[in-house]
Amino acid sequence: MSEVDGATLMARSLKQQGVDYMFGVVGFPVRPIADAAQKAGITYVGMRNEQAASYAAQAVGYLTGRPGACIVVSGPGVVHALSGLANAQQNCWPMILIGGASESWRNGMGAFQEERQVLIASPFCKFAHAVEHVHRIPFYVEMAVRHSIYGRPGASYLDMPDDIITGKTDEEKAEQLPRCPEPPRTMAAPDEIERALNVLERAERPLVIVGKGMAWSRAEAEVRAFIERTQLPFLASPMGKGVLPDSHPLSVGAARSLALQQADVVFLMGARFNWILHFGLPPRYSKDVKVIQLDIAAEEIGHNKPTEVGLVGDGKAIVGQLNKALGSRQWFYPKDTPWRTAIAKKAAENAAAVKVQQDDDSAPANYYRALRDVVPWVPENAIIIGEGANTMDIGRTQLLNHRPRERLDAGSYGTMGVGMGLVIAAAVVHPDRPIISVSGDSAIGFSGMEMETVCRYGLPVKIVVFNNGGIGPGMPEIPPEPLKNLKANALIWGARYDKMMEAFGGKGFYVDDPKDLKGALEEAMNFRGPALVNVKISQGADRKPQQFRWHS
Repeated sequence: MSEVDGATLMARSLKQQGVDYMFGVVGFPVRPIADAAQKAGITYVGMRNEQAASYAAQAVGYLTGRPGACIVVSGPGVVHALSGLANAQQNCWPMILIGGASESWRNGMGAFQEERQVLIASPFCKFAHAVEHVHRIPFYVEMAVRHSIYGRPGASYLDMPDDIITGKTDEEKAEQLPRCPEPPRTMAAPDEIERALNVLERAERPLVIVGKGMAWSRAEAEVRAFIERTQLPFLASPMGKGVLPDSHPLSVGAARSLALQQADVVFLMGARFNWILHFGLPPRYSKDVKVIQLDIAAEEIGHNKPTEVGLVGDGKAIVGQLNKALGSRQWFYPKDTPWRTAIAKKAAENAAAVKVQQDDDSAPANYYRALRDVVPWVPENAIIIGEGANTMDIGRTQLLNHRPRERLDAGSYGTMGVGMGLVIAAAVVHPDRPIISVSGDSAIGFSGMEMETVCRYGLPVKIVVFNNGGIGPGMPEIPPEPLKNLKANALIWGARYDKMMEAFGGKGFYVDDPKDLKGALEEAMNFRGPALVNVKISQGADRKPQQFRWHS
């Protein structure tokens, strides 16, 4: 009988379960797993930081529907990757974190980088377990994959001690498990489908909110058929953008605040009433707004806001049910209503307010002026990554998405530092697509060393940095005695992130006058490898004025 070691069995099991991408920082004891993964046909990307590796793994899960793997060393390596595990869990993206561990027979002895890794990972994931026998590796891998993609997607953790990685078992003794099937598409009760349509028919000011859950369930065709059949106005959540094109005539994204505040019925479709949607509560919403809620997780129904109708199950399946039920109804929302008129009026007012800043050619640029050139430069089929506070928020309103799963950003957890991990994930999953990142200067600092990674692998990503010298606007220059006088949020204004990219072999551009931005962007796009355009932004630049603090 032939033998197989734990590293090889882990790699084979991951491949068997549809895990095609692995990211990590290798060292003792996990290097053999990375080597075995490459031999098994898994794409391995060596990163510079465990956090960025874990962010990449979860983005792969969202983009492909099967979890990405992240492999890290024991102790501090696992601790560093916990931020990604937590982000995946909060963002409902599937990933598997594989942490190396000291030899199991040294537990409690103070071994090298010994840590209670299963214990510390458990609060941040759906499933966490140590592998205690080599022949059990396929069992645990299948379970980790299943937990990550079934029900509400999320994170799994597997602990791999050194003696399990290097240990061997007979090939015949190793448990053989079939590939975990795609998640079952559960459906809602038929009477709830009819109740939901009845509530929508009675609405005077209806609004559909399309969340990233619909992108995850690959429900774009069903959602588009529903919206165009009913003619209901819709609003996309940040990563629900593209399930329907942002340019669709029924999108109310340009009048978001008014639409939320004055709707009398909200159909929450694969989104959650968390902080991003202001918990479903006044003053962001009418106090008597009625809610129809579609979610894969039953416990989410009624969370923060009581629902009129709860539709529990898979987004693609349930919207398909709604479309079928509409076949026996003649109803659709009328085109000429005071609600549509109010939305159109507010959208025009917002566009006029923004145009003043878009037309301002003074140097350094404001956000809207810089985006005036960035927007037409971004190819229609690009994957767009947004990171940074104002950069991300303003970018969402200006950079349109035309297809689902084409926008990645800080997400439900609001995590800064995700940017370069998301960039790398998008580039390896979609090597034939343009990958565009628009980042603030604070944000790029969290994972800027991954510029070396994109250059090492020759990933032709394009990064635009909006540089206002701070976490928010900083200070014009570093003052004397900075330890006493430097503002807490200040960074070096005009720092040369473009030179960092050039140092690793990419192409860098520095723009301090908006009249030079268009040319720099064109040169960056024409460069065959990675490129970064570093744009100096006015420290007085901000979002368009907000009527209330809670609008932010």
